[in-house]
Amino acid sequence: MLNIEKKFNLDIDEAAVRTSLMHIGAAAQANKANAIALKRCLASIDLTTLNPSDGPARGMQFAHRVNALPDHFGPDMPNVAAICVYPTLVPAVRGSLKAPGVRVTAVAAGFPSSQTFIEVKLDECRRTLEAGADELDVVISCGAFLEGSYSAVYDELRQLKSICGEHHLKVILETGLIPSLRDVKLASFLAMEAGADFIKTSTGKLNPAATPEAVYAMCQSIKEYHQATGRRVGIKPAGGMTDSDDALLYYCVVNHVLGEEWITPELFRLGASRMANSLMSAIVGSEVKYF
Repeated sequence: MLNIEKKFNLDIDEAAVRTSLMHIGAAAQANKANAIALKRCLASIDLTTLNPSDGPARGMQFAHRVNALPDHFGPDMPNVAAICVYPTLVPAVRGSLKAPGVRVTAVAAGFPSSQTFIEVKLDECRRTLEAGADELDVVISCGAFLEGSYSAVYDELRQLKSICGEHHLKVILETGLIPSLRDVKLASFLAMEAGADFIKTSTGKLNPAATPEAVYAMCQSIKEYHQATGRRVGIKPAGGMTDSDDALLYYCVVNHVLGEEWITPELFRLGASRMANSLMSAIVGSEVKYF
């Protein structure tokens, strides 16, 4: 049995979180001109396009832009961590992407609602990895979670992770639907126990999407999980984030709760596209419209 509530501490002082976030917000503002922090945020971006109008040409365009970034901005400008697309765009991105170290990420398993059969989810994940994806972003079955069917959520995620194997599985909690920070911690521990390599706030298709409070609670869960198990799980704020100020705020939340060792693309991602241009603009000191 899961026994999440017995195994992990789900308590969280929401007033204390808000107070801590006030101080973290001040630290983020103090880092507005910090080139090191800005570059670390840029290096953690999952450059994302998830529009109904996307076709292979859109995926190729993203890949070509990523490939050419060093030529436009020089070797001191870090590249993004990954390009994130729908499964059907994976072959186009995989075939066009030449930039070293940049991964191909795909949403899968019935994204964004997760409202389909487990057999379909598993098959989509398998096919997406076969098409060339390095990582998969999947959504928990929110309805099952909200109804208290935690074993069903856990069992499904375990099956999805078994398909992924050594490939990263990022589990989206859709925190905007979760009623309290205590429940955010519960969902976080549930996903991590099922094998999630990252936990992610949201699909970006619902409001609210990422919030500092939810990310704080998720980071706290990751810290407690690491202390209990020794396993490091990554964090990915995503949705509703548009500029360098947003990036620095989440960077500072992660740094404050989890520490410097988490500020690496292996453990910290930011799900956004417009944010990349804003970060590059802040780094070079003039407006950049590249992606």
